[in-house]
Amino acid sequence: MAEKSTQHTPMMQQYLAIKAEHPTHLLFYRMGDFYELFYEDAQKASELLDITLTARGKSGGQPIPMAGIPHHSADGYLAKLVKLGESVAICEQVGDPANSKGPVERKVVRIITPGTLVEEALLEDHSENLLAAITQENQLYGLAYLDVASGRFEATQLESVGQLNAEIERLKPSELLLPDDDLLREILPESILKRAGLVRYPAWHFESKSAKKRLTEHFGTQDLMAFGCDDKPAVSSAAGGILHYAKTMLQNALEHIHSLNTYRTDDTLVLDAISRRNLEIDTNLNGGTLHTLASILDHSATAMGSRMLKRWLNQPLRNQDTVNARLDAIEEMIALQNDELLHQSLKKIGDMERILSRVALYSARPRDLLQLGRGLNTLPDLQTLLASHQVEKLETLAQQIATYPQLADLLDQAITDNPPMLIRDGGVIAEGYDAELDELRNLKNEAGDYLLQLEQRERERTGINTLKVGYNRVHGYYIEISKLHSAQVPAEYVRRQTLKAQERYIIPELKSFEDKILSAGEKALAREKWLYQQLLETLNQSLSALQQSARALSELDVLVNLATQAMRLNLTRPTLTKQPGLLISKGRHLTVEAVSNEPFIPNDTRFDEQRQLQIITGPNMGGKSTYMRQTALITLMAFMGSFVPADSAEIGPIDRIFTRIGASDDLTSGRSTFMVEMTETANILHHASEQSLILMDEVGRGTSTFDGLALAWAIAEHMATRIQGFCLFATHYFELTTLAEQFGNTVNVHLDAIEHQDKIVFLHQVQEGPASQSYGLQVAALAGVPQAVIHSAKQHLAKLENQTIETSQTTALDQVQFDMFGSVQPDPQAEALKEALQALNPDEMTPKMALETLYQLKATLN
Repeated sequence: MAEKSTQHTPMMQQYLAIKAEHPTHLLFYRMGDFYELFYEDAQKASELLDITLTARGKSGGQPIPMAGIPHHSADGYLAKLVKLGESVAICEQVGDPANSKGPVERKVVRIITPGTLVEEALLEDHSENLLAAITQENQLYGLAYLDVASGRFEATQLESVGQLNAEIERLKPSELLLPDDDLLREILPESILKRAGLVRYPAWHFESKSAKKRLTEHFGTQDLMAFGCDDKPAVSSAAGGILHYAKTMLQNALEHIHSLNTYRTDDTLVLDAISRRNLEIDTNLNGGTLHTLASILDHSATAMGSRMLKRWLNQPLRNQDTVNARLDAIEEMIALQNDELLHQSLKKIGDMERILSRVALYSARPRDLLQLGRGLNTLPDLQTLLASHQVEKLETLAQQIATYPQLADLLDQAITDNPPMLIRDGGVIAEGYDAELDELRNLKNEAGDYLLQLEQRERERTGINTLKVGYNRVHGYYIEISKLHSAQVPAEYVRRQTLKAQERYIIPELKSFEDKILSAGEKALAREKWLYQQLLETLNQSLSALQQSARALSELDVLVNLATQAMRLNLTRPTLTKQPGLLISKGRHLTVEAVSNEPFIPNDTRFDEQRQLQIITGPNMGGKSTYMRQTALITLMAFMGSFVPADSAEIGPIDRIFTRIGASDDLTSGRSTFMVEMTETANILHHASEQSLILMDEVGRGTSTFDGLALAWAIAEHMATRIQGFCLFATHYFELTTLAEQFGNTVNVHLDAIEHQDKIVFLHQVQEGPASQSYGLQVAALAGVPQAVIHSAKQHLAKLENQTIETSQTTALDQVQFDMFGSVQPDPQAEALKEALQALNPDEMTPKMALETLYQLKATLN
């Protein structure tokens, strides 16, 4: 960046001074109808936005790189920059050009960052946009997050980096604040430190006492006891720091943030980052949204309902009373079959949650208020529909939604039916709402008649039939006369403009009219802006109640949507029990069912004290992974309060869901596939409990056969004897099926297939007992492996099987026991036989002695 210097023009000196205050942000500097960028900002914006890089004169003897965009189309450019992770400082003209000596006064009025967006054009309707912050105090981690666009402010205290990482993965913040602290950065994993939108914010903004004071001043309280974090300095530090950042970026007091909710992760069914990815809840393995559980379930009427549904999916509850209240509401709507009427009414509401936030920030646009008015007018119809419901949940929502007839009437009267995008364009306030505004507008509307009358009078007075009265933005009103009639022009006509064939004049009467009309237009627009501001202030007086209504409407939308999907997808109400276990009858995988052209084969799942570890065998592509995932997704749906894809489901307490399914190299961290697999497995072994649902697929396949088998055996044994949770353990190590003979809580199940003429048909049906074979060669053939390779593989397989048979037929002297704890030990019986034989001397034995010795050896064997 160029240095401020007396060699620079006054305008560039002003620009450089403002830029020095915002060195890390692109500065959009308002120049008339454009936002302009200079120096490095111009070069960067030119590359990112694909706009022309030019120069504006010279400053300090050097050309000034410059790029610009029209201010009226800035939203599109800003949206692109935010998606690229950039932040932009918006610098506007705040001074009056008529009264300015030198450059017009300018200042930054808003800093747009990825996590502080409120503008409709910059936000994705169906996705939350969160700003998060992390701090550490006394070996504990504080995590706070804020959705500026809705006013939702939450925080939690965590004990480990693993828990922190899992919450960050759940929230997926657009922007993440970290204190500029080397110690914290050394502790945090790469998965956090390399996130897009990471911001290092000065550590003093997170200092415990000042952060706590900032929060109490904002909420107007003496302490933070009401918010559950008065004794959690890590939480208040993170929350205080994030609040300071948001207020600074938005240049606003954020009065729509009324509360801070401190939550416990123990209150929810915990899924770590890996499990969320594997289950494809709202993001698929490729990072998109296609073929996810959310894409199947989400047909919400409003964007705010869609966002809440995704929150429920990502944060299932362990409190069975709360979940059952949701299920009661869904069951009631299905019984009364009025979900479609509720859905149609909710569609008229719009995104009230985000509109109210813009109202609070005084940035709501005219069409926001038009939509808000229409939404408020819909509330009485919703109340009528809800009156027929008797369940407590829906009665509570009806009370929270309430009605606002006075505000609805106010907006109906104030806002015209088709307002422009911006208040500065005028024409927003409806006719008849304000007498003074109507009078000012009438002056402007009557101008046409007056000008026609003036034109006719002047033609008669001067005798010039071609005389015209006109107007342009540069010269204002004028009387235009052809030069051929110059001699007939009255003396009181004052020349205003000379054209090639015409002269344009002004007269005192027309000048007086011009001043009056132009003044009326300016006054009308000023009056309209004032009235609009009064509307926002009136709405803000009821903001807290309106926000509560928006939250209740969001929840109602989710419940209505889940009721509709329960009927559409043939879902059943789950039963939540206090008894440990899980019993699913004819469960289905919704996503696979939706995309498959073949009928889906449902399967049962049963966990109890005798079936805690289930060893699953069967061919690749046989459906093992689908079966495992559907069990987890049915459980997740039940605890979010949804009906589930099964004929019936009884589910006891579950604290966490773990998945270890598939793996790939983590090249950036230098970890192999096997290392990734073992890291994920270690996480499960350290944190799973007897109430955890655990999915483990092909553990140990990334290393040598004996190593992998030994690890898989030991891990499965640990599951059966130590953890004793509910574990589906899929494997191709058939040796593991013998665990069912050793442990009373272990069983074998398999997914079978039928082989016919070297081809394979997958049955996708879960059956008791181990599989008979793996069908690996048949699956390889299906995948398109050349027949020559398949033929060669068959020959090798035959040799290996023959070797196995020969090995099994060797004498007892050559047999050994495979010790799964890592050693190969001689058979004691074989050792005894060996010693006895070595002690014999056949040359000294009579035939009778030899026969007696043979009988003794046989007796030893038996």
